[in-house]
Amino acid sequence: MSSFWIMAKSNQRYKLLTCLSVPSGSVHALAISNDGQVLACGGTEGVKLWDINSHKELACSSHRHESRGTVSCAAWTLTRPTTAETLCYGTGLGYVVFLRRSVIDEICARRLGSGFEITCLSWDSTSSEANTWIAVGMRDKIVQVLLLNANSQLQSVFAVRLDNTVPKSVAFADNYDIYIFGLYDGKFIKLEGKDGTVVREFSCQSVIGHAAVNLKRGLFVVDNTTDGFTMYRLEDEGEEPIRTFTTAVPSMSVPKQVAFGEEGRVVAGGSDNGLVYIFDRKAGELLETLRHANGGLVQTIATCDLNGRCTIASAGPGKYHNQAMDVRLCASKSVQDTLQGLLVAMAHVDDPDPAIVVVLDLVFWQLPFLLLAFSLATACLLF
Repeated sequence: MSSFWIMAKSNQRYKLLTCLSVPSGSVHALAISNDGQVLACGGTEGVKLWDINSHKELACSSHRHESRGTVSCAAWTLTRPTTAETLCYGTGLGYVVFLRRSVIDEICARRLGSGFEITCLSWDSTSSEANTWIAVGMRDKIVQVLLLNANSQLQSVFAVRLDNTVPKSVAFADNYDIYIFGLYDGKFIKLEGKDGTVVREFSCQSVIGHAAVNLKRGLFVVDNTTDGFTMYRLEDEGEEPIRTFTTAVPSMSVPKQVAFGEEGRVVAGGSDNGLVYIFDRKAGELLETLRHANGGLVQTIATCDLNGRCTIASAGPGKYHNQAMDVRLCASKSVQDTLQGLLVAMAHVDDPDPAIVVVLDLVFWQLPFLLLAFSLATACLLF
């Protein structure tokens, strides 16, 4: 069951696309496909796939959550050379599973190590190889790098055990090196991509509830579990934070996911008061709060940037096993959305200036053609 509505106020940065209802269980992982069309929702009831445009649940061939455990993390990968979308997810009993979107069927599944919870995973989106590189962090302090080849066979590249760090988030660098973020000790660790040798290590100024990396801008941001989200530079030897994005003081210290959005221009993160916070990355100011619920935890966040539009998915854990949970999708407004909002606002003005109304109306309807003309002119200048 799902519902759909759009907020029409022109002064809001984001509009609500849809609210999807998960009948029971808790949601611990969200991932939006690279083309922005499918949402993967994982938790105590396995994995569900939703078509974002039609708001309909897509059938999955097999969940097997009873034997594999709660889905703890998920990410969409592009399998080359066909660039087929594949969902990779980890579970509480140590399984890593690959689900091919085109046929909605499992292509590979394996239980890693001693079967401890997979706490995080990531894929190398910068690689041009036919093989897909996956980094996995586990509750028993092991980080393992896997390779999914063109025949959907999973191979182990290396595995290392960290001294005292439970990996909470993991990400690839440009050169196959790996960034690790520790849950309890707040450690930032960089591993050599060939054999897992520790290249760099320092302690952040807090525990790390979750971390997100923006390679293009050389930044990472962490949930500090106390007063908001703290941002650092990936390669800064000074190891000092750039800034903290301050939220309302939480009533409990629990991990909350955080993500970059709008091509790294904003930072989005959850809360324990029912809100999703949107901050301007550069200025540090709060741009907007998205109300996920009237209260309670919003622990799970996912973002997707596509064609100048940022989509944010949010969810929280259920208080009770049989309680229905809402997954909400919001999207940043396009220029057309903003102009349409201005036209709506002008319609409620008692005596609007006719010239302004005519200009806004003309720009609104002609905007797609203006943007196309601008793109063609830019291409001609470049080539």
